[in-house]
Amino acid sequence: MSLNFVPATGALAALDLLRIEMADAVAHIRLNRPAKRNAINDTLIAQLHSAFVSLPEAVKAVVLTGEGDHFCAGLDLSELSERSVAEGVIHSRTGMRRWTPSSSAACRWWRCCTARWSAAGWSWPAAATSAWPTKAPITACRKASAASSSAAAVRRACHALAGVHTMTDMMLTGRVLDAHEGERRGLSQYVVPQGSGFAKGCELAAKIAGNAPLSNFSVMQALPRIADLSQPDGLFVESLMAAIAQGDDAAKQRVRAFLEKRAGKVEKK
Repeated sequence: MSLNFVPATGALAALDLLRIEMADAVAHIRLNRPAKRNAINDTLIAQLHSAFVSLPEAVKAVVLTGEGDHFCAGLDLSELSERSVAEGVIHSRTGMRRWTPSSSAACRWWRCCTARWSAAGWSWPAAATSAWPTKAPITACRKASAASSSAAAVRRACHALAGVHTMTDMMLTGRVLDAHEGERRGLSQYVVPQGSGFAKGCELAAKIAGNAPLSNFSVMQALPRIADLSQPDGLFVESLMAAIAQGDDAAKQRVRAFLEKRAGKVEKK
């Protein structure tokens, strides 16, 4: 599926480390540091924060890709500076605060990994769904000898997706997973032929953007929190969200369409 994207204007166009395009309810945000394999630095984090808080209200889904052959090579170690313990804590917390708008945005965003990527991809919300090309190896994270630790957001996301043992193995040994291994371990939901990842991302982003807004909000905001709660607390929150969703006008219309056999059937494709 192809969407007719047009370049963003205004403040979004001024973000030089990103290339942003719009197609109705779907936005395409492309990391734009190809010479650095789209490695993450403070400026890129700040610009991603600005992009997500500045997206037009009409945008309901985002396809996130990387310019060139790599989606993201992880943290840009060349730009790290020596810091005291206190400075390191403050710097880390600043980065976490900047991730908050993208991880709690009401819009549903889709991460489409077009080529090689590292654990930094996990520092974006683990709820984002990934489509990986079949020939794209995924380096999980740098070996412990190359980096003393992994970002807290990366650790949390990786644990949620594939478990502590997988990340431990990758950090200690530098193990590389191919697309099929990554899918089996829960790091992606789709494996597609080389060169078709972006088209698959656009197809699914368009479907997601067509969902009832409150349903998308519930999936993005409630499900991750329910998973972190105890079983009784999780069931209670689930009951609350079910009641809220049932009272939504858009949801009511879709239920009526289903009962009146006007809605499409769920089929395996």
